[in-house]
Amino acid sequence: MARLWLPKTARSTLGRKRRGVRIIGGVRVAALYDIHANPVALRAVLAELECEHVDLIVVGGDAVPGPLPGITIEMLRSLRDRAVFVRGNTDRWTVEAFDALAGIRADERRVERPAAEWTATMIDHGQRDFLASFQDHAIIEVDGLGAALFCHGSPRCDEEILTSLTPERRWRPMLAGVEQRLVVCGHTHTQFDRSLGGVRVVNAGSVGMPYEGRPGAFWALLGPDVEHRRTDYDIRAAEAEFRGGGWPGVDHFLSKSFLEPADPLAIARSLEHQANAT
Repeated sequence: MARLWLPKTARSTLGRKRRGVRIIGGVRVAALYDIHANPVALRAVLAELECEHVDLIVVGGDAVPGPLPGITIEMLRSLRDRAVFVRGNTDRWTVEAFDALAGIRADERRVERPAAEWTATMIDHGQRDFLASFQDHAIIEVDGLGAALFCHGSPRCDEEILTSLTPERRWRPMLAGVEQRLVVCGHTHTQFDRSLGGVRVVNAGSVGMPYEGRPGAFWALLGPDVEHRRTDYDIRAAEAEFRGGGWPGVDHFLSKSFLEPADPLAIARSLEHQANAT
């Protein structure tokens, strides 16, 4: 299956030009989203992928923050040309926090984000540059599915909220100008597969910090169809490693995703309330 990599400055066919990458050629894709600096989960998924004959990995944003950012970033960097990296909002916030701490492009209007600011103190400049290199989106010809748009929140914004409960009145503006019939997103940490006006929208789930009502690493396999996947790993064994990283948010991280997993429907309702309030 031939693969053509275009320059990172390649533009998509969305209504307004944004930095993206386009890959042509029917490939089988593993979509790994919202890893949130959980290298134990990432390691488990990558081991499973060794048996899946995957052509390409799409890391769909929010690689950080989380308990072990430096280790996670180095694992992702080691994927090299096996992966395409799409930017998430917290990747962007971490770069902004790093730059503010370093006195680069300081912005007095920047909102304080404690998790991103802590992460910025735990990574080096090369790791910052790696996060900054992530694309706004990727368009990939997937085997059996055709052209798919991979984004983080929605096609127009990395912070926009899409859930299994999002009403049509909010979906339609987000999909305006999208020519692809398949959109793969993340951001809300819960898997779903919905259709609206001829567009199939798939949330790949969260590898590192899921809200699925049970622990595990959640991701998606694309080609020739869409398959939601869950990879199991030993959370209890990983807990000491997570706590050893010193992340102030580790208790909440462990509770909501693993020790007392949040109900996905309750999360969707809460996120819809948040979206409607803005």
